[in-house]
Amino acid sequence: MFPSPVILGLDFGGTKIAAAVCSLDGTRLGSATVRSGGELGARASFGRGVQAARDLLGTVAPGATLAAVGVSTFGIPFEDRVDLAPAISGWGDLPFGRELRAAFPGAAIRMATDAKAAAQAEVRWGALAGCDPAIYLNLGTGLSTALVIGGQVVAGADGAAGEIGYNLRALADVGLPLGARVMLEDMISGQALARRAPQPMAAADVFGAADAEPRLDRLVSEFVTELAFHVVNLAISVNPARIAVGGGLVQSWERLRPGLEQALKAGTPFPPELVPARFPDDAPLIGAVALAADAAGAEISLDDLAPHAGHHPRPGPARTADNAAPADNAPPAANAPHADNAPHADNAPHADNVRADTARADGAVDGAPVTQHSHPQTERLQS
Repeated sequence: MFPSPVILGLDFGGTKIAAAVCSLDGTRLGSATVRSGGELGARASFGRGVQAARDLLGTVAPGATLAAVGVSTFGIPFEDRVDLAPAISGWGDLPFGRELRAAFPGAAIRMATDAKAAAQAEVRWGALAGCDPAIYLNLGTGLSTALVIGGQVVAGADGAAGEIGYNLRALADVGLPLGARVMLEDMISGQALARRAPQPMAAADVFGAADAEPRLDRLVSEFVTELAFHVVNLAISVNPARIAVGGGLVQSWERLRPGLEQALKAGTPFPPELVPARFPDDAPLIGAVALAADAAGAEISLDDLAPHAGHHPRPGPARTADNAAPADNAPPAANAPHADNAPHADNAPHADNVRADTARADGAVDGAPVTQHSHPQTERLQS
């Protein structure tokens, strides 16, 4: 029996699902990743994530009480649905909050969209600490941003603030419904870049091969230019002190940075600082752990949750507003939907047959490879 309660962070992405377990004093106990398996549909993908999390709990904290679960996801999560979630077929129809409560009975549940959870992690412990206002730009499978005002991540009236993936791309788009135009995310995102490549390849490979292949070089240049157009307009509207860029495409930072930086310097009255996120790959998961910690009333610091966090920008520039909330005590995303009072759902989806051991597991959930890591109990999540 594990001696004390634990918390769980769970990040549902379009291509992978990640989980992390921590004790209430900030000790990181273990983490796991599994391919999302979105081609099999929403319930199968959700089940993979739940089962990977359960197996991780059983491995690193057997018998422990699960105090709280924080969950980030693509799309905007509610008790009975997930809005704006086209990455996996059927994801929008999942009664997300109810399914989570059924999967983890007795635990407090907190949910947020992935970009907003990532922004919260960067505000509290990363590249946006002390910056007000600020923008988090998420370049991954999809495209989105999160706005930070007064130390808080802005949710918006419907939870959709910062969803620039739905931006208009041309004057001809004005007045057209979503189904009658090409949204920005359909052209500017990791998924879109891979689709636009002349041969089957991942978005990261498109960037990697661009220097040697003229067609790919033109594609990447067009990608960065159109992205810059929208980032500049957003920066003009918000006047941020800093923009932090996260998501999987940040591994191509040296190709992204010059075009974005030049466009911001040329096109904005007061150019913001442009930096890579401190947690470029794991910010949504770290944000999910933060949601769980807040729900459990735990005061923890999570710098070491991402051991390969890389670049750590200095604290926010001098023009940070005087009345900004201190980033160390920044509250969770404003008006973030949660599931504390959601009714239970029967027959929560699950998946079987995960092979695991206490150090590393390379098994499968419904055929998807799982990587699981446990961490020494002495490892603290400290700043």
